Amino acid sequence: MATAANTAPSISVDRQFDFRDADFTRVRKMIHARAGISLGTHKREMVYSRLARRLRALGRQDFGSYLDQLENEPDAAEWEDFVNALTTNLTAFFRESHHFPILSEFAQKRGGPVSVWCCAASTGEEPYSIAITLAEALGPRASGCTVLATDIDTNVLNRARTAVYPAERVAKMEDSRLKRFFLKGRGANAGQVRVRPEIADMVRYETLNLLAPSWPISEKFDVIFCRNVMIYFDKPTQAKILERFVPLLKPGGLLFAGHSENFTYISRDFRLRGQTVYECAGRA
Repeated sequence: MATAANTAPSISVDRQFDFRDADFTRVRKMIHARAGISLGTHKREMVYSRLARRLRALGRQDFGSYLDQLENEPDAAEWEDFVNALTTNLTAFFRESHHFPILSEFAQKRGGPVSVWCCAASTGEEPYSIAITLAEALGPRASGCTVLATDIDTNVLNRARTAVYPAERVAKMEDSRLKRFFLKGRGANAGQVRVRPEIADMVRYETLNLLAPSWPISEKFDVIFCRNVMIYFDKPTQAKILERFVPLLKPGGLLFAGHSENFTYISRDFRLRGQTVYECAGRA
């Protein structure tokens, strides 16, 4: 690998902090080792912008000392803020909508309570969309369904647990669905909606790093939603995560992937069943 030893450092004179090539390289290595995220070179400005906020909050004068602290203190609380700052949380209710009729049909055929793991819960729109779909598909039988919603970003999980959203987040939702599954805020809460308790209670939020040596999960799932997560990992990391999914899926279980993710050439444990939907093939 080429180094920057003989390259002049890149410094922007209009920035509050110097951000050299070596600093960016360190950040990329550290976030990959900690969270498996592979940051492309085009992410340099994003990295500076987000981490500069941490330097200001901590009263740091430069990136070097900030990164030194993290490397010297692997258990420091700041690691959580470092990872949170570099995590992208683009989400919406019923995003990639073609998946939810498939989930509905699968749940109806399954018959009994369905268990789902949502690997990238973000601010909660996806796990609540899953819970709503199960409620619509199963009616009273949905009371036994569970959705484990995990994310590496603790900040977004805290927001998800409130189950409260600006009204514009659900503006495109059908009126019948909105009235059935959300409560409209009044008075001081005007302009907000809250997911109804019977839906919110189906979802359990936990912090989880997909790269952790072990996952605090003992249950098996009918469905795993791992959408728009793998794109941040390199192919070997993707393969390892998929391998770890296999024993956590019940026979015939489904794995939902993001629109730009293709696992066909990464793992033999999953066979394509529909548009970015995979069935666990199991192992001989």
